[in-house]
Amino acid sequence: MVCVAVGQFSAGTDKDANLTALGALTERAAASGARLIVFPEYSMYATRALDTGILDSAEPIDGPFATKVAELARRYRIRVLYGMNEALPGERRVANTLLAFGPDGEPLARYRKVHLFDAFGFAESDWVTPGEPTQLCTFDLDGLRFGAMTCYDLRFPELARRLTDAGAEALVVPAQWAPGPQKEDHWRLLTRARAVENTAYLLAADQCAPTGAGNSVIVDPMGVPVAGVAEAAGVAVTTLDAERVAAVRRRLPSLRHRRFRITAGDPETAGAAAGTPGNPAPLPDAGGDA
Repeated sequence: MVCVAVGQFSAGTDKDANLTALGALTERAAASGARLIVFPEYSMYATRALDTGILDSAEPIDGPFATKVAELARRYRIRVLYGMNEALPGERRVANTLLAFGPDGEPLARYRKVHLFDAFGFAESDWVTPGEPTQLCTFDLDGLRFGAMTCYDLRFPELARRLTDAGAEALVVPAQWAPGPQKEDHWRLLTRARAVENTAYLLAADQCAPTGAGNSVIVDPMGVPVAGVAEAAGVAVTTLDAERVAAVRRRLPSLRHRRFRITAGDPETAGAAAGTPGNPAPLPDAGGDA
């Protein structure tokens, strides 16, 4: 069994203030016995709408902000996973990157967001370079394997399934899930759906207002929310149990009943031609925001 936490706050353009918030929530989580805390996407620097600030504020993964987060992990002897805008040498865009540090302050995992949020009138790809779809981010803790993805990735069940195929029993989803019509409902629905269909725990850490919709949550393998934070900044802590995952998978062996497998790749270049197996014809444009 392992005690884990999700940390919720509203990141802004002041990196020092964001680091202070991370430190306070990390201290609370560690005092509650958590051995891992998951923070939101863009925890280092965030705005409601991306602009040149996302480029100007970007840092490498061994830059000053990451170094200070590593110090937090070491100070409180806890694993810390958070989101940042990573500077890419020679690129005009950044990477939307998750970094995790172990309790010794050493790098534990890294993931660059694959699915960019070009929806609801927003164009993340104007500022961000997508990660390679073949990458997988997993790490182990106290007998459980964790797999990471970011925000909009939650809408794509293939990535969660690939992580599950790689042994993940708990999925972590840092997010800056913006509020909007039906968006909060989608968040609640999708976090539970990804847990149920993979019979895995799911830890979703969102930013709260004004930069996010809040409602950070930890969901068990049967899709039941077991801990969460509603609207304000805060920490939710609970215990995960590998035997709970195993018991649910024995009772509901849907992973063994599958008839299809997921292969990473770019659907725009896979297959021979549109409409052929492996490369289905595109859906007609319905117009408007999805």
